[in-house]
Amino acid sequence: MYIESVPNRNSPPAILLREAYRQDGKVRKRTLANLSKWPPHLIEGFKVLLKGGTAMAATDFDILRSLPHGHVAATLGTVRKLGLDRLIATQPSVERDRVLALIVARVLAPGSKLAAARGLAPDTARDSLAETLGVDNGNEDDLYAAMDWLLERQGTIEQRLARQHLEEGSLVLYDLTSSYVEGRCCPLAKHGYSRDGKRGKLQIVFGLLCNRKGCPVAVEVFEGNTSDPNTLGSQIDKIQQRFALSRVVVVGDRGMLTEARIREEVQPAGLDWISALRAPAIRKLVADGAFQPSLFDQRDLAEITSQDYPCERLIVCRNPLLAKERARKREALLQATERDLDRMVAATTRQKRRLTDRDRVQQRLGKVLGQHKMGKHFETAISDDGLLSYQRRTAAIAKEAALDGFYIIRTNVPHTVLNTQETVRAYKGLSVVERALRSYKTVDLKVRPIFHYAAPRVRAHVFLCMLAYYVEWHMRQRLKPLLFDDHDPHAAEAMRTSVVAPAQVLPSAKDKAARKTTSTGWPVHSFRSMLDDLATITKNRVVTSGLDNAQPFDVITRPTALQCQVFKLLGIRLERTQ
Repeated sequence: MYIESVPNRNSPPAILLREAYRQDGKVRKRTLANLSKWPPHLIEGFKVLLKGGTAMAATDFDILRSLPHGHVAATLGTVRKLGLDRLIATQPSVERDRVLALIVARVLAPGSKLAAARGLAPDTARDSLAETLGVDNGNEDDLYAAMDWLLERQGTIEQRLARQHLEEGSLVLYDLTSSYVEGRCCPLAKHGYSRDGKRGKLQIVFGLLCNRKGCPVAVEVFEGNTSDPNTLGSQIDKIQQRFALSRVVVVGDRGMLTEARIREEVQPAGLDWISALRAPAIRKLVADGAFQPSLFDQRDLAEITSQDYPCERLIVCRNPLLAKERARKREALLQATERDLDRMVAATTRQKRRLTDRDRVQQRLGKVLGQHKMGKHFETAISDDGLLSYQRRTAAIAKEAALDGFYIIRTNVPHTVLNTQETVRAYKGLSVVERALRSYKTVDLKVRPIFHYAAPRVRAHVFLCMLAYYVEWHMRQRLKPLLFDDHDPHAAEAMRTSVVAPAQVLPSAKDKAARKTTSTGWPVHSFRSMLDDLATITKNRVVTSGLDNAQPFDVITRPTALQCQVFKLLGIRLERTQ
């Protein structure tokens, strides 16, 4: 028997109880009863009975607890789809599960290890992560032990990542940054050049290796006063010894791949490389007549040769927009310096309380010129009675302005391997590493500030953040159609008039950003707001009221159409009952 709804042209459908039977070899059906006047809830209960279920009286349910679950399912599902859990350790263990919990928690809600432990504890859980992984019985000391366990496996994990994302002849992008440290006990924390603008704070330096697409492969932590070039040797050893790659192209900026490092470390290792010249080297090439800046009024790219760089290719690039921006910035700094100098001149010429001490004037002058770093463009004079005068060095300013927008890429990679445009594009690919470091530090993962004191814990913390970015990077790649990110970078690259020209954005991507919806009508999110939206899918612990010995069960919130699309793009199935 079964219940069938039969359409009725001008009336509500007829609800009929029917039975199927076989006659003369054919399946026929007959009506046993008309249920059209039954209330809908009785009809639904009867359907349950006919399907072998149990009809229950009207019952109330109590929700014992609701935990955000959708963002956990999406992130943890991506971890498992990528096989990152097996990369960390081939055999399941409580340490591996705790490491996975730390990685996912860093993507979802970056914070301290104490905050992570609170978020995993049963009474203070902020989501379903601990319950899903079965790690709700630990504390912060257990998380620290899991970090120590992970650090012992860092070399093996990076080898496996390199095996997946690097190969012989591929580009290896390398850049580094710094991050400040709280406290004075960490042996890695030193005073150095702070990229965070935290003057006077102790810091660490860490370098990130990525493939040409920006997918992270390895990270290494150095003492905070380590200069950029001095980190290169360990990366070469890592590539050749640990990753067993003999022929790759190392791409680094001009501060990293210096003349000395290329001569003493890169060339002896037999690696190819792509870097750029510093400003003094560019000025020397112009002075030697290697190229004339005026020739680039109608072009933006040319290869040149120089006896100073034998067996190398030099690619001169000029970006007009960059030139305009540098000119604007220089003029703004010059004017700001002149305003400060005018105040000093007024202080040395006023009638009351005039500044007359020559040494004090000299000391204040040094601070003023150093504030905007424009001292090289001003000629200053201090008389014996302390009077200050100044003027711009117009010739020096004009000489510097003539090279605005110029940069020269240098490489030993033959033209048959990478042509001119491909070489420039490879060097400009360092932007994906810079983007990774920004996400690492500020946007999503928030590696700073660092509160760990022991050097191994600091290294493990930075490595954890790299693994979290690895997960986020892959999620972003798959969710691009629903994010503000440009969803077709190859088509956008094809729109460039020149490889030197600024990156272009597809009209469809601009339209998506302007309308805040996709072409198919889906709302557009940032990565963080997408996770917040997924978090509205909750895991509800439900129990039947009024029944003795009722066992609680879990019910997952029904996802919206957009949330279903997210899981579809990620290639993950959301289980709604557990």
